[in-house]
Parts: sequence; C-alpha cells; structure tokens
Amino acid sequence: MVKTKGSVQQLQLSKNAITVLEKRYLKRDHDGKVLEKPDTMFQRVAGAIASAELNFAPDADVAALTGKFYDMMVKVEFLPNSPTLMNAGRELGQLSACFVLPVDDSIEDIFDAVKNTALIHKSGGGTGFSFSRLRPANDVVMSTTGISSGPISFMRVFDIATETIKQGGTRRGANMGILRVDHPDIMDFIMCKSDQSQLNNFNISVGLTEAFMKAVEHDEEYALLNPRSGEVVGTLNAAKVFHRIVKQAWSNGEPGIVFLDRLNRDNPTPHIGEIESTNPCGEQPLLPFESCNLGSINLGKMVKNGEIDWEKLTEIIHLAVRFLDNVIEINNYPLPQIKEMTRGNRKIGLGVMGWADMLISLGIPYNSQEAIALGEKIMKFISDEGHAASRTLAVERGPFPNFAGSIFDKPGAPPIRNATVTTIAPTGTISIIANSSSGVEPLFAVSYVRQVLDNNILVEVNPHFEKVAKERGFYSQELMQRIAEHGTIHDMDEIPEDVRRVFVTAHDITPEIHIDMQAAFQRHTDNAVSKTVNFSNDATYDDVEKVFMLAYKLDCKGVTIYRDGSRDMQVLSTVKKEAEPVAVDDKKVIKIIKRERPKALKGWTYQMQTGCGPLYVTVNEDSSGLFELFTTMGKAGGCAASQCEAIGRMVSLAWRSGVQARQVIKQLLGISCHATSGFGDNKVLSCADAVAKAIQAHTRLSDSEVDFEEKPFDRGACPECGGVVEHEGGCSVCRVCGYSECA
Repeated sequence: MVKTKGSVQQLQLSKNAITVLEKRYLKRDHDGKVLEKPDTMFQRVAGAIASAELNFAPDADVAALTGKFYDMMVKVEFLPNSPTLMNAGRELGQLSACFVLPVDDSIEDIFDAVKNTALIHKSGGGTGFSFSRLRPANDVVMSTTGISSGPISFMRVFDIATETIKQGGTRRGANMGILRVDHPDIMDFIMCKSDQSQLNNFNISVGLTEAFMKAVEHDEEYALLNPRSGEVVGTLNAAKVFHRIVKQAWSNGEPGIVFLDRLNRDNPTPHIGEIESTNPCGEQPLLPFESCNLGSINLGKMVKNGEIDWEKLTEIIHLAVRFLDNVIEINNYPLPQIKEMTRGNRKIGLGVMGWADMLISLGIPYNSQEAIALGEKIMKFISDEGHAASRTLAVERGPFPNFAGSIFDKPGAPPIRNATVTTIAPTGTISIIANSSSGVEPLFAVSYVRQVLDNNILVEVNPHFEKVAKERGFYSQELMQRIAEHGTIHDMDEIPEDVRRVFVTAHDITPEIHIDMQAAFQRHTDNAVSKTVNFSNDATYDDVEKVFMLAYKLDCKGVTIYRDGSRDMQVLSTVKKEAEPVAVDDKKVIKIIKRERPKALKGWTYQMQTGCGPLYVTVNEDSSGLFELFTTMGKAGGCAASQCEAIGRMVSLAWRSGVQARQVIKQLLGISCHATSGFGDNKVLSCADAVAKAIQAHTRLSDSEVDFEEKPFDRGACPECGGVVEHEGGCSVCRVCGYSECA
C-alpha cells in the first residue's frame, strides 16, 4: 500500500455506514472474515488511484496525492461509485459502475451480448441495452424461413442470465432495457412488466423521439419502422401510445421515458457512434461498448458557518476530476472493446449527493423557487470548474483520443481531457456511507421505524432534524415515534413553523417541483440527471401525464416516476371494532379450549401464485368450522417452504383455539417481501399474503369485513434486512443495510 503524506483524518461513520461497509465493501478472506477496516479501505483506494500518476509523470509525488484522495474520502466530501471502493487496489480491479452493450439482429450477436453481460455482471457492473435493432415478433427470418420471436422474448434470456450470476458476492446484476417508440413491438414492450413477476432484473424505458412528441401534441399518427428493413409497417396514434405509457407508469412506475434525440443532440462524439441506451438508472447515456466512472461530491459538507464554502467546493471538484480520470487509467476492463471505447472518450460522471442536507443547513426549503435557483447555480459552478479541471488535465496529459471530430474540436477551442464531465447519479449506498441525503433527492423521511430480529422497534431520525429538535427543546422519543408513523411533520403544530418549512420530505413536494429541480440540474449536466418524481397513492393518470409533458417542455433527458404504494403496498381498509369477548363462568375472561382433531375432515385446496412459485393452500373444516391449514410450496424448498409450513401450523393452532378467520387474515394480509407476483387485484406480496388471500377467498370475507390497521407510509421491506425501502432513479434502495435492486 502506498504511504500518504499530510494529515490523517479521524474517521467517523454512522452505525448504518459501518454495517454497509462490512457487508459489501471491505476485503474478506475465503472464510468470509473481514480483513480490513473502513479507514484502511480508503487508504487502499486512495493509493491505487493515485498510482495512475506514474503513467504520466515518473517523478510524480504519489504519496502526497494519496493523502489528498484519502482525506476527501475519509471526510466523506467525495466518494467514487461502489465498484471503485470495492475493487481498487484488489485483484479484480474492475472500477466502473455502468456499461452499455450492443444487441444486434442475429442469434450469434444476441448471445455474444448475453455472454458479455455475464462477464460484466461477474465483475460488478450494471448493463444497459437497446433492443431496437431486433426485428419484431413474427417477422421473417430469411436464413431459416422461420419467424422471429421478437425483442421481449430475448430480454427474458438476458433476465435469466442476470438472475443466475452472482457478482462477486457484493453486487446484484441490473439492466436497463430500452425500445424505440417507433419499433413495431412497442405496445408489448410498454406492458411487458405489468406482471411484476417478470423481468425483475430490468428497468425499462421507452425511447421517445422529438417527432413522436410533436405527434402527441397534435394528436397525430406516427410511423412504425421495421428495423430489419427500415420499411414503414404500420402507424399508431401517438397520443394513445403516450397515454398507455402514462397509465402503465402510474400502475407500477415502469416504463420510464428517455428522450433519445436529446441524448444524441448532446452526444460529444457523434463521429464515433449513436447513443441508443443508458445505464440501469438512466443517468448515463453511453455508446455501445462504453463504460463510465462516477463519483459524487457531498454538498452537505460544503457549508461553513451557514454559507456555501465555494473555495472548498472548487478544491474538491478539481481533485475529484483528477481522481476519476485516474480511475480510467488503472481500470481493469471486462472486455477489450470496452477498454478501447472507454479510453477513447474518457467519459467521467462527477455528480452530487447531500443536496437536501445543504438546503437544510442553509435554511432553504427544498420546495421553493430559491432552492431551484440555487440548484442551477451550484450545478453551473460544478460544471464550469469541472470542465476547467478537465482542460488542465488535457494540458498535462493530452485530450481524449477521439477529440478530433468531437463537439469540442472547434478552431481556437482549448482541448479537454474527458468527453463528458458531469452526471447526477442516484447515490444509493455511498450516501449511506456518507450519512447524507441521496443525490439531488429530497429527504425520504424525517423519522421512520424499523423492526429488528428480536421484534424491537427502532426509531431512525434524520441527524439534522435530531440536532435541531434537541437544540430547540422539542425532542422526545414519543414525538419521533409519532413522526415516523405519520410520515410528515408539515401539519404537526408542536414543531416550530420554521422547522416544518425546511424539513420537507419527498411526499410533501408537488410532482411539478420534482421536475423543476431535475430540470435545474439538467441545464448544466453533460449527461443526465437521475431523479424520481414521487406521487401520492391517489394521484391520477392526468397527474402523471402532466409531469411527463412538463419534463419534455423543460428539456429533461428522461423521467422516472413512482406512485406511492404502486409496487409494494396494498391499500388497506380501516379498522373495525373488535367483537366483544365471551364471558365464561362468572368472570369476564376468555377461556380457550383447544379442539381435538377428528380422524376425517373435509377440505378445499387453493392454488396461489407467489414470487417463489405456486403455493397450494389447503383449508380443512370440522363441524364447528375452520380447523386447520396446510401449505405445499410447488417445486421450491428451503426457507420459503419451511416458512409456509410454520405459517400453516400457527394458523391451525389459532383456529383450534377459537381465533376467527378475519383475525388471521388481518395479521397476514399485506405482508410484503422482495418477490411479489401478479398485478392489480391479483397481486400477491409474499407467501404470507398468499395464505391470507386463500383464507379470504375460502371464507368469502369482503375487504370491508377484514379488520386490519392502515399503514399509509409502508413502502415495502428490504429482502435482506427488513428495513425501509425507498425508490430513487427507478431503483429500490434500503437505507439500513445498503441493499440495492439496481446494483
């Protein structure tokens, strides 16, 4: 390990940050024992990235630069993307987060892409694809005189391959699938994730063109083109297609939309190729076989004495640009084509996290015009200084190899080292390490509860809010609990008005403000901005359509929306009054007598489709009514089958002891896990939910007759730790353990 010069900063990390680092980032031995501490991880990364200086200057002071890199990471002023933290200075050495692979229209090319996807996922990266080159379903295949199965069938092949591969035990596979809106299979693509048990390793987005959007505005027909021949094979009404996209996004958040012509308008190297796709979260448009290296400045650390520390921000920007360019130099690329394309353009993506933290420190509400104006000012500053830093590197090291013919290649223009400099990514787990708000998102919650394994309930409180509450004298555990249950503080009179005004959360903010903020950052971002537009559960189709059109008019490059509860929460009914207890003898008590099992019982079996496979639920009755319940879990075994057996035994014991069916349904209905199945009224959230629905079907109890408590802010459980899952950039991220649905 390269030694550092300069100060050694004391590392102060939150409990959640340490948990995430130990579980996902720190080096381990073959037995899984953690071999390094967080500070030695930062030393490992800093030394490895600084060593790239020797490629340009044999006498470079690597130790001094290692110290600077270490300091800005250990103080969480800047952090690179996860693969760099995990792999820099280690044998794997793959440091990029995102890749785009081409998918050409032949069986050989398609399965070459599948193989390349496997290699990338194995190394810890996520992949984006455009399936727009593939001929539509039922189109002719000249070589065999057969017919094509179409893009969606091949997407399933990629999905299965992704499911099979474990990415070094640290990161899940994640994909972006894009199809042009003028592809003949576009309607099937829009609906391909309506069944949420399908394509779970894909985010999907429709690639919209400017011509299509103009046709939407004028309610006109537009042409569908066969990519094999380029011929017009039909027309569709643009407004109706757009409304179908809106309706499906309203239903479960997908598809998102990407404005393809805008990606190519800002393509810095059009002479090298056309941009067809992005990375899994949509913020990084890339050419085929291109990768990008991302990193984020923690804006929450750029405030000093209640003001923005512009001098400190400048220092971190220049240091971060050098850091990211060095990453390109020492990266161990998974494919030679990726190495060639990435080094040819040297794209980096410098972004931010902690934007909501900065606003809170400045006393500015997120949902204010002042915040939107400041967002644009901050991003312009980062862009200007970032490009200046890249030009300085170009003087030292030369411009990126594909500079000639690029948009920068103009008479008298200075050279630049990197074809792109800025990207706003969802910061996911690195914002947990930094104990900061994520990306340019508002706070997810001021306070929330999570349940640990011993059934204790812990209240997590935003550190800025906790500090203010204690300083202002209104902090109490009871208040924090009520805030967590309520989900917002904007109508809680016991909290001072000026505090309520500043501590706004994602669902306190109108969708229009979300888009205004995204557009403000997009105006000065080379690539794109990952941002989730949050809607309340009662939002309408028109609300979503209005936001999509607003994003188009404000020159955003894409949109991801999430309507609360549309993926991972069933809308629950209100509580009904419990039945009066029965008096036994002369005392007001319940006397429970367990019924004995007769030799023969009559029963009914219900097949329920779950995310773990088919679940068969058998309900048996005796002369008094419901008596016992058995479960059989299809072909699945292990945990799912054993948990279902346990549920069956406990339900049987409850029924034989006099517990009513509606009380059992109340306890099981609405429990969610990571593997859901079905859609709409047929959606099954977990095996427990499936059992509840089977009992409800058997007893014919209506929703209004089932009494269970409303949980309006339940957003689904993390499949690894049971923590609260929030949605950002089309992805689900756990703020407790760092689990990410999209790697």
